[in-house]
Amino acid sequence: MNSLSSVASHSVVLANYLPAPVITALTRIQQFLHCETPDAWIQAAKRSDNQALLLLDHANCEKKAASTAVNLMYRYVGDFEMMHKMSRLAREELRHYEQVMQIMQNRGIAYEQITPCRYAGELRKPVRTHEPARFVDTLIVGAIIEARSCERFAKLAPHLDDELKTFYFSLLKSEARHYEDYLHLAKKMAGGEDISERVNVFLALEKNLIESADTEFRFHSGILQ
Repeated sequence: MNSLSSVASHSVVLANYLPAPVITALTRIQQFLHCETPDAWIQAAKRSDNQALLLLDHANCEKKAASTAVNLMYRYVGDFEMMHKMSRLAREELRHYEQVMQIMQNRGIAYEQITPCRYAGELRKPVRTHEPARFVDTLIVGAIIEARSCERFAKLAPHLDDELKTFYFSLLKSEARHYEDYLHLAKKMAGGEDISERVNVFLALEKNLIESADTEFRFHSGILQ
């Protein structure tokens, strides 16, 4: 199947599961990111011996996302819109965390310590150290992570069992909104300054992380070697 046929087939599958507004939001995310999740990562994620690791790392990602939102609320007080959005985001991410844990429990998957992948740490390296640039860059990184999570859920879900497929599709609406909230706040905190150059700096780095070889399988890992 060629790439165009693959994209068309994937779009038909999504249309069977998702309402039009979610598909529209997902399309915006796909246009925002500089690359799609490689098929090689999907093949690794489908493997039965990676299912437990996929869920475990997913749980850790939800927990970290909630922690990041709460930390922003503590560090940058004063903007009510930002604090409301981060409060809602943290609550939703913790709810997702609870849902993933329940799936793990139902499947007899132990919650063990695993190392985080390189993705988030490497993506944050270009974040500037002075304010408000640090805040703007942090929000841009948040937008990209949420965008990639949404794109990856959508591409992976059709390949999973019915329970995980339904669950991952159910996450798309909130994940897409989280991306939009982070990007909106980044533009707002930049005070009208054009942030497109900074966004492209991080997106170029993110593309390399997604498409390059990686040493371990994780939810945001590159291509496993």
